[in-house]
Amino acid sequence: MAPRSNELPKTGFAVEIDRRIKAEFNTREGAENGAIELKRRFPALRIRLYDAETQSRHEIQA
Repeated sequence: MAPRSNELPKTGFAVEIDRRIKAEFNTREGAENGAIELKRRFPALRIRLYDAETQSRHEIQA
């Protein structure tokens, strides 16, 4: 897990909470596991994964 940043990562994946980057990961699996756990704990938050390679976002559902 990389340090938190307010800029979009150039590589890897990031967990985005309410449109702010909160954590960066080297692997998709790590990012998904972290995002799913957060969504279980805080279902009201809007949590998305950001993929730096494709520059796309994926919404995490409860």
